[in-house]
Amino acid sequence: MEIRILRYFLTVATEQSITQAARVLHITQPTLSRQIKELEEKLGTPLFIRKNKKMLLTEAGMFLKSRAEEMVLLSDKTEQVFLERKQEVVSGHIAIGCVEADNSDTLAMFLEEMVAEYPQVSFSIFSGTSDEIVEKLDRGLLDIALLLEPISTEKFNKIILPRQEKWGLLVSKDFFLANRNCVTIDELMGIPLLCPSRVDVQKMLYARLKLEVGELTIIGTFNLIFNVFSLVENGVGSALTIEGAVSNRRLENMKFLPLMPEIKINCVVVWKKNTVISPAVHKLIEKFKHAF
Repeated sequence: MEIRILRYFLTVATEQSITQAARVLHITQPTLSRQIKELEEKLGTPLFIRKNKKMLLTEAGMFLKSRAEEMVLLSDKTEQVFLERKQEVVSGHIAIGCVEADNSDTLAMFLEEMVAEYPQVSFSIFSGTSDEIVEKLDRGLLDIALLLEPISTEKFNKIILPRQEKWGLLVSKDFFLANRNCVTIDELMGIPLLCPSRVDVQKMLYARLKLEVGELTIIGTFNLIFNVFSLVENGVGSALTIEGAVSNRRLENMKFLPLMPEIKINCVVVWKKNTVISPAVHKLIEKFKHAF
């Protein structure tokens, strides 16, 4: 499948009109119609249906659109890397993945330095769980990422950051433990808990708490802690989380209680092994290496 044809397809999907898409692409309408027809024949399925004078995607078309966007993005990123390597001036775009963590401010500090030192560098940040970010790193959609362990990093180079992340319990100010400075393992038992959805994290917590899987009363899971703030505030459950995910939030009606004994994990910066990286990404990695 040619990238050029995928660009044609995406333009038609965006404009919902062969005529308008042809104008945007600066090609003739018959040429574009023929290319779309040949693509449908090659895939053996209609990609568009006509409705109210608009070209709307079929189910197969929507599936192709999601894949085509990724393929075109990866193609553009690859061309960008080779173009930037030819240039003496450090420029280009850095795609970054970042979990909710205390170490996020370290990343922000280095990005502040990058854009000050290299004005032609821009960046985008994708926030999500470590699993979501690793998937995008593996597919080449992200250049570098800040992740929380436990995470499998066999495919990646990594730098362990010195500041560890502390696990604890986010509770409502009205919760019976809210006047405490920490929460023990025994006190966790029987409490309705909201827990990160990552299976590796749940296994790690059970192991570090020296409990059997299923001993905790987990009533719900989440991927980003912000999604359960209202549930914690209203006493539906208390959330197991790291302190860095909530330390810079406004928590007037909630309180973070560290687990006792302490459970701390590492935060790591990773990038894919055996891949060509742009000068801009290389400069950012060098900043982490020099600092840590």
